[in-house]
Amino acid sequence: MSSILSYVLPLLQTPPATPCDGCHAGCCRAYVAPLTGRDIFRIVTELKIPFWRFVSRWADQSCEISQGVAPHFFFDDDRQTPYVIGLLQNESQLFPGTRKCVFLEESPCGEPVQGGTGRCSIYEQRPVDCRVFPARLNAAGQLAVQVVTKPALESRHDTYRLCPRSWNIANLDRVSALQNLQKSSDEMELFQTIANRWNEDPGPWPLFPDFLELIYTALTAA
Repeated sequence: MSSILSYVLPLLQTPPATPCDGCHAGCCRAYVAPLTGRDIFRIVTELKIPFWRFVSRWADQSCEISQGVAPHFFFDDDRQTPYVIGLLQNESQLFPGTRKCVFLEESPCGEPVQGGTGRCSIYEQRPVDCRVFPARLNAAGQLAVQVVTKPALESRHDTYRLCPRSWNIANLDRVSALQNLQKSSDEMELFQTIANRWNEDPGPWPLFPDFLELIYTALTAA
């Protein structure tokens, strides 16, 4: 997994004239998308998709995935390795030998790589980290656009190419972007608190979904 980049996924369904137009969903292939417990609970309870169908733990010793935002979890089978909870990836059927987000639906077109399109199959319930991209707050606390990095050398298969052109502030819906940033911050802050609780006495990875269900069921009922 070390060849896969980290952090966020793009909005795949956007208003006309954004850099997503005509995109082959390179971000949903090159990036790992961190999840919050709220994301997981929502997808499991509202979409009835089992935890093991879409959730993975990603080793993150270099913090490329967490980026100082997503919390690290430890598990009793490997107490020295920090993990980020993120979306599962599987092999692309359209581009054998490459990987993609488990929720990315692919469809072929005419040309080689420009000839691959994709859409998020859970777009309305996509994780909060996916909703944020590519908005951020600058040092002054103002809405800005984050730099979309290029794939690492080891990931330079054409399908991992990212945005076909640069984003600018005019491509963002300012109201929804700010709302999503606030929601992301709140959810990650809560998930960090939950990570602290789990990490006091790390349990086994197979029991992690039960732990989350217990926590978020209680929070929902409160």
